Amino acid sequence: MAFVKLVKNNAYFKRYQTKYRRRRTGQTDYRARKRLITQDKTKFNTPKYRMVVRVSNRYCLCQIASSTIKGDKILAQAHSKELVKYGLPGSFGLKNWTACYATGLLLARRTLKLLGLDKIYEGQVEINGEDYLAEDVEGEKRAFKVCLDVGLQTTSTGARVFGALKGALDGGLHIPHSVRRWPAAEKETVDAELLRKYIFAGHVGEYMEVMEEDDNELYQKHFSQYLEHDVTNENMEETWQKVYEKIREDPSYTKTEKKKHEKPGKVQAKKYHKLTSKQRINRVNQKIKSFLQKKEAGKA
Repeated sequence: MAFVKLVKNNAYFKRYQTKYRRRRTGQTDYRARKRLITQDKTKFNTPKYRMVVRVSNRYCLCQIASSTIKGDKILAQAHSKELVKYGLPGSFGLKNWTACYATGLLLARRTLKLLGLDKIYEGQVEINGEDYLAEDVEGEKRAFKVCLDVGLQTTSTGARVFGALKGALDGGLHIPHSVRRWPAAEKETVDAELLRKYIFAGHVGEYMEVMEEDDNELYQKHFSQYLEHDVTNENMEETWQKVYEKIREDPSYTKTEKKKHEKPGKVQAKKYHKLTSKQRINRVNQKIKSFLQKKEAGKA
């Protein structure tokens, strides 16, 4: 007769350690985070910055963060919603590869301007798709170095997080990287022309042409925001080029004034005191008296 060994007994649960909440909910990879935030002891209290990239179902968010005992501190951030302010027509394409590139570029220029390094490290001004890494300028402050933090996102070939990385590199940040997982990469080399097409949303334009030929009705519905602002494959590059130029002109963050909604105060429940017997009789008599007075007034 076979016996099943009892593993999860009282002794097992006495020694069981509950994992961190963000690990239980699948929000933080603590093994990766430990290696990203650990600073050399010889650097004392010097913050170790990382570029945090998060892509949602609608937007792309990029931040420059550093870790402290109390929690993470955000030096600067950029959101793909801000691209509309820089001339991107409508609210289309705020999560694709090109939008992530633009958000990374905006973050880089904003951070360098905040630190007073925007004139020294201008990055890749002429976008040609070539790999670029900001190097230290002799006699000036060193290039601002950060590490890429992708969180729990899969770093597959052509992933959008690498779009934000490429934008930050062209913007002038120093980020140690490899081109092996870029959309136009072949081992350790990159196809500059193909990568440039991704930067200017050429892949979106090609898809627009294919869909227009195959199913015009679906094309009109799927690319309604593009067509509303007269954006097609022919002028796609010009549209994004204007956005990149405006980002470089003024990457500063302008705080929007939030509307203050007057919240209604808490309604306090009325406190009723119990009436005495005499008070109840008096109340009834008053009601009878007022009723009779109204009745007499009606007859008159």
